[in-house]
Formats: sequence, structure tokens, C-alpha cells
Amino acid sequence: MAKKQFKAESKRLLDLMINSIYTHKEIFLREILSNASDAMDKLAYLSLTDDKIELRREDFGIDVRIDADTRTITVSDNGIGMDKDDLENHLGVIASSGSLKFRDEVEEGADVDIIGQFGVGFYSAFMVASEITVVTRKYGAEQAYRWHSAGADGYTVTECEKESVGTDVIMVIKEDEGEETYSEYLDAQRVAQLVRKYSDYIRYPIRMTLPQSRRKEGSPDDKPEFETVYEEQTVNSMVPLWQRKRSEVTDEEYEKFYMEKFHDWQKPRRILTVSVEGAVTYKALVYVPSQRPYNYYAEEYKSGLQLYSAGVLIMEDCSDLLPDYLRFVRGVVDSPDLSLNISRELLQHDRQLKVIATSLEKKIRGDLEKLMREERESYEAFFHSFGRSLKYGVLGSARGGASDKDALCELLLYYSSTEKKLVSLREYVDRMSEEQKYIYYAPGTSVAQIDRLPQTELLKEKNWEILYLTEDIDEFAVQVIGSYAEKPLRSVVDGDLELGDEKDKEENASEEKKSVLDFVKETLGDRVREVRLSKRLKTHPVCMTAGEGMSFEMEKYMRAVQPEVPFAVGRILELNADHPAFAALEAAMESDREKAATYAKILCDQAALIAGLELEDPGEYTDLVCSLMK
Repeated sequence: MAKKQFKAESKRLLDLMINSIYTHKEIFLREILSNASDAMDKLAYLSLTDDKIELRREDFGIDVRIDADTRTITVSDNGIGMDKDDLENHLGVIASSGSLKFRDEVEEGADVDIIGQFGVGFYSAFMVASEITVVTRKYGAEQAYRWHSAGADGYTVTECEKESVGTDVIMVIKEDEGEETYSEYLDAQRVAQLVRKYSDYIRYPIRMTLPQSRRKEGSPDDKPEFETVYEEQTVNSMVPLWQRKRSEVTDEEYEKFYMEKFHDWQKPRRILTVSVEGAVTYKALVYVPSQRPYNYYAEEYKSGLQLYSAGVLIMEDCSDLLPDYLRFVRGVVDSPDLSLNISRELLQHDRQLKVIATSLEKKIRGDLEKLMREERESYEAFFHSFGRSLKYGVLGSARGGASDKDALCELLLYYSSTEKKLVSLREYVDRMSEEQKYIYYAPGTSVAQIDRLPQTELLKEKNWEILYLTEDIDEFAVQVIGSYAEKPLRSVVDGDLELGDEKDKEENASEEKKSVLDFVKETLGDRVREVRLSKRLKTHPVCMTAGEGMSFEMEKYMRAVQPEVPFAVGRILELNADHPAFAALEAAMESDREKAATYAKILCDQAALIAGLELEDPGEYTDLVCSLMK
């Protein structure tokens, strides 16, 4: 029996595959089971036109047997099998795929999913096996054949006996070498776990004999005894939930699937099923969790959906299927149209993935909008957990991301000064009076702190609504948004309110009080960029603003994320010329300029405290206040 040699190209490819192509050795089982599924698909397809084939689809199955004594794993199927030419062409020449050829030959529209495309998956078994034997008999043939190889040295093909049509793949598992523990693949429970992980949704039953703990008959109730028995079980679930019609699956089944697959003890807040046919055909089952995971913002948190091709797991966490702002979404996507690379671990082209991602993003956003309209309380609970992610999506749109800024704006909520609850931008605009030109907002550390800001008084007096921005990301997102429904967003704290003729009044008053403003600026020096009369204060004597552009809240955020980089926005001190404190300051300038300087410093520190800024010298401020108590 002469040993045949692989072609030189095939030898190099085999060596490359064993050492480089596949990321995880455990993937070999997925490839062998996928080949078995392909073989049964081929025979099932032929049975549609050949009455001599007595097997029906429910008669097909795969058996996985483990023999720890001989260190073998055997995968058997009752599919179409192979003859001598098939063995030479498909196993003698690596990367010559019978599955790909078959798929090209079947008529268009046939109900058959052929997983294998490249003819290399079989050889992945050499990552864990020292030698492989294939015993096979093709449908319609009497003669069976045995193919055997120990790797790149070559292979033999001999005639043999086999009673039934189909293929047995017998893999001799390597001995353990240092940290390489190949023996784990001789553990039935471990192999069953890999079947469920990668091949759970192959449409045919995958059967294994597994150990089960069972109570011994006759053992007493107070001291029950147990024994280990071995029973044949179907390991895989076969028909995935997402391939079934929505009307055929209960919410309880969807919830159970989510909780078990994604290890969440709480039911999902939202379940969305998607079935799309078009440029790229795919089905998806996605979930919005009820609560933010404890490690959601941690580096080890893995985002992305599970990606399947024809029911076979391709990627555990495919982050390219969703934009980053939807990283909280869990679920699966299954498409037969993916162009996979040689190891089926990555995509050859990302066009299909981009089409799926764009479609899925729109559908998830649409479902969240529906949740906001129909179940507001539930949506607000969702927003509490994941609203920050949506705001990051707005920022992503400014950096050239794929996010649709306008669509995301519809999902944002902010606390309202007039409604005393969370409101959307649409709800705000619908309540605006005709004379109001802007959507007003105020940033701060909390609702209570913002509510006490002096700058909000005039708008409150007019009963105009203010949105309270309490997260560090809010102002960055608002600047990206710019305007909504043709209404510009304007800061109450730092921008002009533009309520009427206050500009002319301010210019006249500033000219009259110029000496006071100059004195305060001279006293404070570089502590402030400018001193001016305020157009926004009513009952408060003073406030501190940053002017247009970056705000104090932005400054705090930048200092927190990059403490090594000096970062500060300008301080503008605004004084209320109608307040008694200003009158006292003005009077002190005439009688006691030292006291007037003390007043100026105290007012500056008070403005900083109201703005939530740290004082440069808290001790000095305390001394200044105490000096007035003598």
C-alpha cells in the first residue's frame, strides 16, 4: 500500500493551518461536525428527486464517540459519503472543497445550507490529532474506502468494509506536551460543551453518550445513594430560536434563552426579532438588558453580538455588528451570505457586515423609540442605565462615526425645570412659546445644584423651560447637536439669553459703572478674565461664567480624564448692579478702598462657589469674611 504525497502547496498549507490559521484548537470539532452536516444536507437534497433514498430528514444524525483508552474521538454521520475519487480530490488536495462545488451546482433557491466552503476545515483536526482515519461509503456505491494520514507526510487510500452509507472520522488525540493539554478533548463533558458552543444549531441531532448521576434503586430517603450511569443524549438543540416564527415562540422561551445564554439573572427589558431578505439575508434575535452590567464601563467588558453562519458559531463577540453606543445590546445574528475567510473565524469582506450593521442599528433605534412612546416608565428606567451610551453615540457622529445624530436626538432625555421630570427634546419644543427662540439648558453636578444657579432666575420668572444637564458628557453632546427642530440650544449659564432689549440697557449701565468694574478687575488681577455687569441676575449679587465655548463643567471633565494636562477656561465675573451688595461695593470705593477690595474678593469667591469651582485659597476667603465681622 503506497503512501501518496500531498501536493507541495497543500503541504505548506497544512503546516500553516496547524500552526497559524486557527486561533483556538477547539475549533476543530466545529469543522468536523460542519462537514458531517454538509454530507447529510447533500443526501437530503438528493432525496428530494431520488425515490430510492429511504432516509428522511429526521433520520439523519451525527454520533460522537470518545474512547479515552485508545485516545480517539470518532464523528460518524449517515450522509452522502465519499468514493475513492472524492477522497483523492477533497482530502488529497487541501483547499479543494466539495461543499463549495456542490453549493454551486444545486439549483438556485434550494433549501440547503452548505457550511464548508474552502476544503480546509477537515485538516484543522491535525491541531489536536496525531493521525486521522476516514472510513466512508458513498451513496449508491458498494465499495467503502479508508483514508489515513498522520499529517504532512502524506496519506493512504485503501478499500475496506462498511455496512452503511456515510462517513466515520476517527481522530487519535495527541499526547499532552507541557502546557498543551490535548487530553481535555477526551473528556465527554468538555466535548459536549464545545458541541453546544459552536454547533448547537446544526439542524441534525448530535448524539453522545454522557455520564449521568442517578439515585440507586432501593436506597433510603434519609441517606440516598447515587451511581453514575451512561446514557445517549442529543447534545445540540438543533433549531435555533431565531429561526422560528415569532408567533411560535413564547416570551418565556425568549427570556429563558437570554438569561441562560448571556448569564443574566434578570429578564431582558426588550426583545427584538429581525428577519431581512435582500442584499444580505439575515435573521437576528437581540435583547436590551434590564440593568447595566456591573462591569459595563470596565476594560474587560466584551461587547458585540454572536455571529452565526447557517447555524454555526463564527464569532463569539462580533463588535462590528453594532455601533459602540449600542454596546449594551445582546443577541445573535445568523446569515448564510457571509464571505468567511479560510478559518471561518473572520470575514473576508466587510460589506455584508456593514449592510447588516446599518439595518440592525435602525431597527434597534426604532424599537427604542417605540418603547419611549408606549412604555415611558420602562424607557426612563432604560435611559437611567444606558442613556450615557446614547450620548456617546451623538459624540461619535461628530467624529465621523456611523451614528445618525438626528435619530439619536429623539432618544435623549433631560430633566425639565418646569415639568420636574425627564423630557425629550421633542416634548420641550412642542411646549415652547412663539416668542422663545432658543432651547435653554444649564449644566451642573445635580438637579438641586443647577436649580439654585442665579443664572436661571430670569427664565424661571418667564416660566420658560430649562433642561438640566447633570452628566459630564452632556455639554459635549449638546454642542454636537447644535440645534433641534431648527431651534438652537443655548446655555443659560454662559451664553446670552437674548430675552429682549437687555443689550442696550447693559451698555448704558456698564458705561455708568465702568469705574467700579475697572476697580474690581484691577483688584482681582489674573483671577478673572473679565468683569462685567450681568444681564441675567435678578436677586443674586454675583455669578461666574465662562463665556461662549468651553464651560466649567467641561473643564472639570477634562481635568479628571487628563490631570497631567493644565486645562482652564476663562473666568468672567458678572455683577448685579441692582443688588445691595453692589451698592455697598460702590460706596466702599468712595470711603474705604481697602474694604472695597475685600468686598471684591469675597464676591469673586462666592461666585466661584456657586459655580461649583474650587477656591484657590479657602483660608483667605474665610479670613476675608471674618474681617467684616469685627
